Amino acid sequence: MDAGRIVDAGRVRDSGGSGGSGGSTGTGGTNGGGTDGSVNCSAAPLTGGTQRTSANAQGTAAGFSWSIWSNGTAGTITTYSAPAFSASWNNSGDFLARLGLEWGNSGKTFDQFGTISAQFAETKTGTAGGFSYVAIYGWSNNPCIEYYIIDDSFNRMPVNPGNTTNKGTATIDGGTYTLYTRPTTGTGGSRCAGVNSWTQFYSVRQTARQCGQISITEHFKAWAAAGMTLGTLLEAKVLIEVGGGAGSIDFTTANVTAQ
Repeated sequence: MDAGRIVDAGRVRDSGGSGGSGGSTGTGGTNGGGTDGSVNCSAAPLTGGTQRTSANAQGTAAGFSWSIWSNGTAGTITTYSAPAFSASWNNSGDFLARLGLEWGNSGKTFDQFGTISAQFAETKTGTAGGFSYVAIYGWSNNPCIEYYIIDDSFNRMPVNPGNTTNKGTATIDGGTYTLYTRPTTGTGGSRCAGVNSWTQFYSVRQTARQCGQISITEHFKAWAAAGMTLGTLLEAKVLIEVGGGAGSIDFTTANVTAQ
């Protein structure tokens, strides 16, 4: 895990800075009513879409920003006209794919975006190496923070990224999350200009789930109450990150809104 985080810096340098949708709330849709709030947890994987095979690429789809990165062989991301995506990897090293809102250097703190939330539903196959996160992911600037809200993993939950400081727990969306901070460094820089040493924030759900509502703003508030201070918000995206293996994931819903 530590080695994977060291190369994170190069990853985010390459994937950072996309103008994306400039804070668009996307199409605002899910895949219909379902078994967990507004999310259809039993929806079939989407078909068609646009597949991209790359070790480093980014763009927009369905009003959202997407990106793919690995420090090994190329993986794939498939995007659709709906807020959904799929991804696959094959011994791709530290691999990630994500889709969501990109604000760039907005200069705004999270509370200035209104209520930020996400809906997700996913199915997984194969393996994911030494670590894996199905999460909400993003960055803030001033201070430079890389953050994760982890709801699922190919490994047993709850995961622990290692070298963390426990900041307590919070109950959000019907589950208990452990809050962590973790220092990290990278030789390639981060999404924060001129910074190569920063802090990671984590909310790790104690029991895995594959579908539901993620009240992102509530996690930000819980972090603040625990003394974990975000800066100006750069992005909020649905993420798959793995540390190896050969597998795939289908997000039939990967919707992020700010309103």
